[in-house]
Amino acid sequence: MPGEPDPRENAKSYTSASPDEQPPPTDVLEIEPVYEALGHPRRRYLCYTLLEDTEWSLTELARKVAAWENEIPEDEVSDRQREALSVSRYHAHIPKLVDEGVITFDDSTETIMPAEHTEQVLTALEGIGASVDANQEAHARSEMHDEGD
Repeated sequence: MPGEPDPRENAKSYTSASPDEQPPPTDVLEIEPVYEALGHPRRRYLCYTLLEDTEWSLTELARKVAAWENEIPEDEVSDRQREALSVSRYHAHIPKLVDEGVITFDDSTETIMPAEHTEQVLTALEGIGASVDANQEAHARSEMHDEGD
């Protein structure tokens, strides 16, 4: 209609916008899903394991996380402790990390491996580790550093 402003005149074109105004690339994980993926200690522990090795079986993961949570050596983890973790990890935590592109899960071998957003999430994990759930994070980090020395 004559006299009314054309809404297209006020629209920003991302092709001519400055670099600061460009949307993030589609291969960059938004910060909200990073924090969502790392919002539970078991998911953080699962991500910590990826700093040690890039492929883990469900059994190995259950033993490792149970040891961290119970602050015991891995060889002292009982079958009951390991099984308790297997259910929640398999039905809740692994699917969440798969959905966020942090890990891949192979049903046939029951193993996890890094996915497209692993590096970004691990970087965020290292940055927030000391401030979230400090006792568990410190325990997990110290064990990893002891093994690497």
